[in-house]
Amino acid sequence: MHRVEEGSSGSTLRQASTEFNAVLGATVAVALAFLFASAVLNNAVLSIIDGDDDSRGARVPVWERADQPYQTSGEFGVALEVGPYSVLPTDNEWNSTHTFVEYVLPIEEGGAAPNGLISLAVWRPNVPEGVTVPVIAEIGPYFQEPSVQTPTIEVPGSWLGQMIIDQILPHGYAFAQVSVAGTGRSNHCMDLMGTAEQLGNDAAVRWLGEQPWSNGAVALIGKSYDGSTPWQAAMFGAEHDYLKTIVPISGLIGVKELMWRNGSAEARAPIMHNGVYGSYGLDGDEEDYQNICPDYILGPGTGVSAYVFGSEVAGTYWEERFFLDRVLEHYTGSVYLIQGMHDWNVDPHMAVPTMNALIDAGIEAKGLFGQWDHDYPDRPVQLDDRSDLGGRGGEAFPEMVRFDWMQDLLEWFDYYLKNIGPQPGQWIEIQSNQGSWRLEERYPPSDVTVVSMELGNDMTLVGGSLTVLPDASSGPVWQSEPLSTTMYLAGVPRLHVDVSTSAVGGQLYALLEDCNPSDNCIHVGHAIMDLRYHAGGDTIQTWLPLLDTINAKMEFLPLDAEIPEGHTLRLTLASTGEDYLPASTSAIVSVQEGSTSTLQLDTFDPDERRYFTPPVCTHERCLQAATA
Repeated sequence: MHRVEEGSSGSTLRQASTEFNAVLGATVAVALAFLFASAVLNNAVLSIIDGDDDSRGARVPVWERADQPYQTSGEFGVALEVGPYSVLPTDNEWNSTHTFVEYVLPIEEGGAAPNGLISLAVWRPNVPEGVTVPVIAEIGPYFQEPSVQTPTIEVPGSWLGQMIIDQILPHGYAFAQVSVAGTGRSNHCMDLMGTAEQLGNDAAVRWLGEQPWSNGAVALIGKSYDGSTPWQAAMFGAEHDYLKTIVPISGLIGVKELMWRNGSAEARAPIMHNGVYGSYGLDGDEEDYQNICPDYILGPGTGVSAYVFGSEVAGTYWEERFFLDRVLEHYTGSVYLIQGMHDWNVDPHMAVPTMNALIDAGIEAKGLFGQWDHDYPDRPVQLDDRSDLGGRGGEAFPEMVRFDWMQDLLEWFDYYLKNIGPQPGQWIEIQSNQGSWRLEERYPPSDVTVVSMELGNDMTLVGGSLTVLPDASSGPVWQSEPLSTTMYLAGVPRLHVDVSTSAVGGQLYALLEDCNPSDNCIHVGHAIMDLRYHAGGDTIQTWLPLLDTINAKMEFLPLDAEIPEGHTLRLTLASTGEDYLPASTSAIVSVQEGSTSTLQLDTFDPDERRYFTPPVCTHERCLQAATA
């Protein structure tokens, strides 16, 4: 079932692997000796492993990591290398210090303007006097908020911060936790990724880079909301040169992009602002007046109007909260982009084709895209609990668990914050829905073969009718012939389909499934489109209902799948599905078969790829899944 053998690699990957092995071949044996000895001699050997020595540890390319002595039975990944430094003691039990960073808020932001204050806690390594260190920071709204049970920002977050303090800080790194505006002890209002928040994040990065104990190199890392703030800080680019790298994990490149797809809205979209984050910063004290901000008041109406119209029709609320364009224009650092291909919260279109946009902009970037949900890559219990069979990640467990992730982070930070070691591979590690891992130079890959399947010809109508009612009760079902060979899909499939409508509006939801000879089907991917945006993009289209035929150019959410030989592809249309709302413009949609109604799939030859096996998970959950 899971492909683990090595195929041939592309020229760039082949060259990279040759150079990597040339650099490391002479040092790995010595490094392993230090690693094993450290387990026995502990502090005696730690004194030998200098934080600036680029030969320490077992640094091998990803396709050789399965042979390394990773801890693979625990609750999360552990770096192979043990650093020589302890955390610097402070006057509290968590060994942290707290400060407020001042920054200027534009008067038009209201609230606390112009006197912005950002709450920030720092942990430092106990290094010799005069030694400066880089800083890894997590910026988000969840520190010192009762809803997530962090009693104070000075306590390291159990989800990520404690692991960085335990494993990365000892190698000579400081760590910081930062509360965005309007949360924790930071003042102003909860701006939901708007200008005030962006300026506060930038101020925190500058403060961390300018401290006398800092070497001026800052990294940002985090998941979900905390994976969106790195993109915000990266927008400021060359205004300062402190931010050297970002590690967004299921983060947002834009707020509207999180909740709208081809003009169609998720159920949470109209109420996201005040409904989810509106209570942050409101704690009944005398500073609550600072939460009176223009965007806080506009937020709910903007969400509802976007549902009605599918895009921004007035003002710049969503434009202000789109980050990627400014990152591509201004950012001079690197990006390690991590995304779950089955993330229900932050869909993978945040990372794909963002990855290729980074590469094309000349930004040094790496991707790690596994078949997990809204999670970190190295948590077997969470990855198991949130993965289901039936095409919802379950088929890729336990191979999805990456116990080499913390080591990967250490090597990434060493290179981009300290200039230690060989450059990490500039590629994408992508996992298929059946669990196999491989490398790609771009994602979606460019060297693909497009398979176009005509509706009514290559795919036969096997159920339903060609009429899609707005109540999601009906729609056509097409099925292909059994595949003569296994089909390998990558990237973003397209469905271009001719339709006519009873009114200017309507919506289509497409479900793509893999069906075995017993007619048991699993989810492969899905797409949705408000037909007012049938040409793609953000421009509303118009047509004559009942008279005009329009071609809806739908794009599926990014996917990576193996469809076995003998299986069939099934395509179903309805008016809505998943967690999307019904269309705000109700219309009956009539679908037309023919040469301009096609399902377009990007396929590749696995023999032209390098496949690899990560360290094998031996956690109890993984062993149970492997024997089930």
